Amino acid sequence: MTIVFKVSDELKQELISYYADKKREKTPPYAIFQAMDADTIVTLYESGKIMFQGVCADIDAAMWSQREKKLTGKQVDISPSEEKKKKESVSSSFASISSIGSDEVGTGDFFGPVVVTACYVSKEDISWLYRIGVKDSKALTDEKIASIAPQLIKKIDYTTFILKNDDYNRYQSQGYNMNQIKSILHNKVLYQMKMKHPECDKIIVDQFVYPQKYYEHIKDSTQVVRGITFETKAENKYASVASASCISRYIFLLKMKELGEELGMKILKGAGEEVDKLAAAVVQKYGIDKLNSVAKLNFKNTEKYQQYLK
Repeated sequence: MTIVFKVSDELKQELISYYADKKREKTPPYAIFQAMDADTIVTLYESGKIMFQGVCADIDAAMWSQREKKLTGKQVDISPSEEKKKKESVSSSFASISSIGSDEVGTGDFFGPVVVTACYVSKEDISWLYRIGVKDSKALTDEKIASIAPQLIKKIDYTTFILKNDDYNRYQSQGYNMNQIKSILHNKVLYQMKMKHPECDKIIVDQFVYPQKYYEHIKDSTQVVRGITFETKAENKYASVASASCISRYIFLLKMKELGEELGMKILKGAGEEVDKLAAAVVQKYGIDKLNSVAKLNFKNTEKYQQYLK
């Protein structure tokens, strides 16, 4: 995926500072810098245009577009080009196969757990899923998710794993990165569904890492699912992945609501400046140790919130 938009001079300086330690040695023509951040290649051009390329380009672009709005009040359009949107749009029906698909939510959010779901969808149920509006959860409002997901849970066979924040932080402290954690969790839920539905035509993962690397990440697992099809934007092509995306999002939203009730605060999604302020409020009210059970401590928010402590 490639996303390009123009940034203000204010944001340009923040981008230069943020990616200072992630720069590649070689810089493309007319570029101020090119950096590698996890699976995303980021290029800032002299013209003021910023380009995000890679599996997680939309997540990184969304973060900086929110920052642009905060700085200038300007709403940035980060959708792909019209031609690409047309290619990637959900057609009147998903691929007409019975499949197992998985997707995750929460990996870009400082607060809340990582939720991974695998679903089995028979080809007989595809038309029903399309009618009720199942698609990539990122393209749906929270209200629409709340309407769709309970129907899915009743009708579609699925399994979900919720990685709590203290467990996530323990993985991180042991040297696991986000893609390793995601690979382990995807394999876990996919294995459970494969054992229940060996008759499926295809097993699909919404690709977040190259297949070879995915299998490297789970090489120590005793039960490994092989024969997986890895595709970007798989939630637009396979009903099972779209269903998994919606259910994961629904469960994540429920957990965020529970967290808000526990802390007595409205918990924000994402990892922007307002989240920094919220983290400071949590620390002031409950102490720094509380963050270990409610947030992902390897995010930069853990450093940034300190400037908002009173």
